[in-house]
Amino acid sequence: MSTEFDIAIIGGGNAGLTLAAQLAAQDNPPSTVVIEPQTVQQRDCSWGLWALDQQTEQLAHSTKGRWRRWQLVDETRRVVHSSNQYSYLSLSSADYLLDRAAQLREPVSLIEDSVKALHPQQSETIIETEQGRYSAKTVYDSRPPEIGYSTLRQHFLGWEITTKEPIKDPDMATLMDFRVDQSRGLHFIYALPFSDHHLLIESTLISGRMETQDWYRDAIKGWLRDNNIEIGEFLCEEMGVIPMDTIETDPDIAASPISSESSESLGPQPLIATIGAASGAVRRSSGYAFQHIQQQISQLAAGIAQGNMAVPTPISSRLTAMDSIFNGVLLSRPDLAVSLYMDMAKALNGDEFARFMLGQATTGDWLRVIAAMPKLPFLKETVKQSAKQVSKQLLGQHKSA
Repeated sequence: MSTEFDIAIIGGGNAGLTLAAQLAAQDNPPSTVVIEPQTVQQRDCSWGLWALDQQTEQLAHSTKGRWRRWQLVDETRRVVHSSNQYSYLSLSSADYLLDRAAQLREPVSLIEDSVKALHPQQSETIIETEQGRYSAKTVYDSRPPEIGYSTLRQHFLGWEITTKEPIKDPDMATLMDFRVDQSRGLHFIYALPFSDHHLLIESTLISGRMETQDWYRDAIKGWLRDNNIEIGEFLCEEMGVIPMDTIETDPDIAASPISSESSESLGPQPLIATIGAASGAVRRSSGYAFQHIQQQISQLAAGIAQGNMAVPTPISSRLTAMDSIFNGVLLSRPDLAVSLYMDMAKALNGDEFARFMLGQATTGDWLRVIAAMPKLPFLKETVKQSAKQVSKQLLGQHKSA
């Protein structure tokens, strides 16, 4: 196999393998290598998303569960949504990635190797791995982003089990059940019944600090006990951490794409850029990323076919700013955290809620959410965020001067 490529993709996750598969489907694919140290089975986990019927059909091969009804619950209220337009899906990441890997064809390939370092040169980047060295004109780095200490994050531990007795309402997904310990941050149970005897339960915490694994396990045990659910068979355990704040990018590893103007004056330039979650494709207020990554990668693949290697912005600056304000209120007023999510859900119907979670909310959807939120905390946070932005701009002007 050649060691010189037009494109190297570091990481074979959602962003990396989806991009490789879309490049392989082009009439004249660029020579591309995906470098990933683990098999998809070693990285298997559950991905959640809302989807319209057409996408639901496209993802059927990797779908573990599909629901038209979902709920949010706290100590006093239950908000139940249903939708004829959207389904909530749980995907097997392994099945999805295996399907994408099966679509690869020459000159696009996947190798099992681990990247040790990147060495940008004048017209290419040298990729040093455990097993050798490769070179590429363009590098897209999809490895998980670094999460700063005490940065707001969504972290979870989940169990997949079978149950001794039939599950109540197996056609209902529980997205957030807040009837659990709230002393460590915004804490909820996420429960997806794949059938009347097959269940995924995750203890999920939104905070700046991780807890011990037993803390999440104890929360799951307590929730099962409170809901009179007995485990028939323990199938597997999964853990994860999702950033819900600014992604910290190492400038030596991921550099911004060079503009066409600069490339004309400097000649051919290597490009190293992040894609997927590392590029900010995670919705800050919810942690959902699948659809944003899919949209970014489709736009990127279309651009590459036209000779444009620049990575599209995955989430609009307006939406990021709104989510930053929401997260700021979560941090400054933890006493309001549960009610914020419950009030938002109550203000919307099923279709509106799905659109809002997808980042596709209409003006009317936003107005309904804003009307349901407490005004003073959000006004204070808006002023605070605006002041921070002005200070950042002034600091930037001072440095450039």
